[in-house]
Amino acid sequence: MALPRQVRIVEVGPRDGLQNEPEAISTATKLELIDRLGAAGLTHIEAASFVSPKWVPQMADHREVMSGLARRPGVTYAALTPNLKGLDAALECAVEEVAVFGAASEAFSQKNINCSIAESLQRFAPVLERAKAANVRVRGYVSCVLGCPYEGEIAPDRVAEVAKALYEMGCYEVSLGDTIGTGTPLKAKRMLEAVSRGIPRDKLAAHFHDTYGQALANLYAVLEEGIAVIDSSVAGLGGCPYAKGASGNVASEDVVYLLDGLGIESGIDLDTLAKTGTWITQTIGRPNRSKVGVAIAAR
Repeated sequence: MALPRQVRIVEVGPRDGLQNEPEAISTATKLELIDRLGAAGLTHIEAASFVSPKWVPQMADHREVMSGLARRPGVTYAALTPNLKGLDAALECAVEEVAVFGAASEAFSQKNINCSIAESLQRFAPVLERAKAANVRVRGYVSCVLGCPYEGEIAPDRVAEVAKALYEMGCYEVSLGDTIGTGTPLKAKRMLEAVSRGIPRDKLAAHFHDTYGQALANLYAVLEEGIAVIDSSVAGLGGCPYAKGASGNVASEDVVYLLDGLGIESGIDLDTLAKTGTWITQTIGRPNRSKVGVAIAAR
């Protein structure tokens, strides 16, 4: 299959990238990050997570973030809403898209959201119904699609089952997450082959972490199979609170550099994005995990 002509990048840095940070990050910093990302040309930004501050203290200011956004025309500002309580709070902030999180691993589901896969899907059903009634789109995530920190290998058919359930429930797009970054290109292709038997490929996205340095290779593998939506995080920020040792998401700068080199349009200005990565990592005192971002800053 030919490579896509255009790829939509879903920037998860403000949510997935920051949620693990131990020191409180000010609402003003989060809002500036989101605005800078919009200025770089990103049209899809995951801005906040409406979860209990007890579990994810860094996201306690979700209302302030969603209400304080300087919304740019043509940019979608999404929020994570794992349950009805979270969705109701997000709807009060005029959210236009939300996301729900499932897992392909029973053990991970229990550790991450304290319930089985089947129970998680039951919990999501009323969220999707309420969102649909409010005319808000819902995106579905499946974690651990290429491996689990507790169970190890995950069968592609299990990933396919969970992804299909989310899609049939009404998720307009399902993002396939290599949460611990252990996947390799052949594994990624086999997993995608299983999932795409039940879901059209244009309804799927890749969300690959770079723990073992394989994220770009894995993304190239699924681009070859027709995937045209990629989740990434500026400066490679983030990790997973329930997956020890899992490093950040693939860096947005590295993805854009790859796409530019392949002649694939993303609509993103790499220099502006790289400056944003340098700024946020310096602001929160974190290393910049984007190789491209570091190289551009050193020029």
